[in-house]
Amino acid sequence: MDWVSDSDDDYNWDTHEADLVPASNRSAGPSNKASTSNSEEKHDSGDKNWDSDEGEVPAHDVLSGPPKEASEAGPSGNNWVAHFVAMGFPEELVVKAIKQNREGDTDGVLETLLTYGAIEKSPKREESPEHCSSASDEGILEDEFSDMEDFEFEDLTDDISEKDKVVSTLVDMGFLAEQASAAIDRCGPNASILELADSIHAAQMQEGPGDGWDCPAFSSDDENCTYKGKKRSFQLEKKKKRSLMYERKRVSMKRVRPNFDDDGTSLIIPNPMIGFSLPFKPPRITHRNLPEAAIGPPFFYYENVALAPKGVWETISRFLYDIEPEFVDSKFFCAAARKRGYIHNLPIKNRFPLLPIPPKTIHEVFPTTKKWWPSWDPRTHLNCLQTCIASAKLTERIRSALTESDGGPSERIKKWILYECRKWNLLWIGLNKVAPLEPDEVEMLLGFPRNHTRGISRTERYKSLGNSFQIDTVAYHLSVLKDMFPNGITVLSLFSGIGGGEVALHRLGIRIKALVSVELSDSSKNVVKSWWEQTNQMGTLIHISDVQKLDGNRLEQFIRTYGGFDLVIGGSPCNNLAGSNRHHRDGLEGEHSALFYDYFRILDHVKCLMGKN
Repeated sequence: MDWVSDSDDDYNWDTHEADLVPASNRSAGPSNKASTSNSEEKHDSGDKNWDSDEGEVPAHDVLSGPPKEASEAGPSGNNWVAHFVAMGFPEELVVKAIKQNREGDTDGVLETLLTYGAIEKSPKREESPEHCSSASDEGILEDEFSDMEDFEFEDLTDDISEKDKVVSTLVDMGFLAEQASAAIDRCGPNASILELADSIHAAQMQEGPGDGWDCPAFSSDDENCTYKGKKRSFQLEKKKKRSLMYERKRVSMKRVRPNFDDDGTSLIIPNPMIGFSLPFKPPRITHRNLPEAAIGPPFFYYENVALAPKGVWETISRFLYDIEPEFVDSKFFCAAARKRGYIHNLPIKNRFPLLPIPPKTIHEVFPTTKKWWPSWDPRTHLNCLQTCIASAKLTERIRSALTESDGGPSERIKKWILYECRKWNLLWIGLNKVAPLEPDEVEMLLGFPRNHTRGISRTERYKSLGNSFQIDTVAYHLSVLKDMFPNGITVLSLFSGIGGGEVALHRLGIRIKALVSVELSDSSKNVVKSWWEQTNQMGTLIHISDVQKLDGNRLEQFIRTYGGFDLVIGGSPCNNLAGSNRHHRDGLEGEHSALFYDYFRILDHVKCLMGKN
């Protein structure tokens, strides 16, 4: 059994440095030396320092281009040179940039100048080996940075504006910086991330097939150069991956979307929520046609609460390749109602449940409560298990109200008590006495082994269990993987907390060869590590705390090491979407629920990398 801590620096990759892009080329960070050099080269006609806040060029100056007379003068006109010099660029670079762009291409000149600024701020790159046959040194800048889609403006300054932060978020979601910036200009600076993403999608749908996807060719001779060839090849591969992603997204956006209202904006949630099938019941459907973009490795599985704010499920479905959600209430699998939606590309035939079948009513799970259960309490199932419990003060108020009621409680008292019992899942444990569920009882209802969360604080136990999977429900969906992976499975787990998906696979008898788990909570990570050791897992466990560190290079290393991922599983914490927290329901804009965009970003990157391999 191998276990790796959540520190990214502690993991020793079994790779050759020559196969990786140098860190200095992945991020064009600021450099004091470069800033000094730029300052010394400033032209007399402009006093602005390109690296300082005071020298920042107003947006209208950049977008308006050179004066009319400068444009008419052509690329060699002194007015055009003076225009860009006045913006803070060195005259030598301005002249060079003008020569490299077609006549009148103001935007091209500006982008070239910005690229030069990013390059000069970067750490000095490695020198090419003497035996490397390359083109002239003057062409290096153009060769290595011709793919302007990979250029990010936030690298030019330490002081990141609010717009840059929004652009960075959209880039992390898989959009291009240019698309993000254009969307902000269209929708305004106060638009939400969701509105901006929709705006970008709408713009993509208006494009013709193949617009903007042409990759420039490059000479095979460049590949003989350790630095230039690898950098060039890496950027072309990156552009192809992005092109593939947006092409898939553009195709999926044009598909007819099932289970939506006539206006196409509101997804219809079925009642009852029985999913595509239930154990020992005739299936609702036996086959479904998945969008082409959703087919192929890896399998993925994403859970979110069913009763989310309007538009949330439409957005989730749109991002996850327009797959129809499967809505299931866990009351068909256990004694607690737990309405959830699942988007996945798993087969739906030949599912089977975990054995033994768990009890499905309150009195079957807690038989001692039947003695004290009042006839006016009609509950047979518990409601959704929450992340917190009722206070002792509330249970005492209920006891006092019942004790002081001569001849039995009034209808008003009964109605109030039933409301509190349903809200907090209170059980009758004695005469006129109710109590909340204990953590081990919640574990049992959710299908976890006894004492799964023991060892962390009581508050953390309730919180982590309230945000976890219901094992029997998830295992029923994942059961189709058992025959497909008889030798074990490699799993990428994103934000799944205390390991509900991993426990489900283990209970199905599916061996986990390697588990890469992204989880911020130290308590949840300790729970998973403890379970991993207690169940004698023989695979490798890797914990990552910061989802932003799981970038393309890291994913590629994992795929190279473990041969790819067989399953990408995850879900959003329910705090922002649960019905009991309606005053906090901010959907996918919530602090935790917005992690869905990271789920999509990582999943789509894995699909691109595995499709290439």
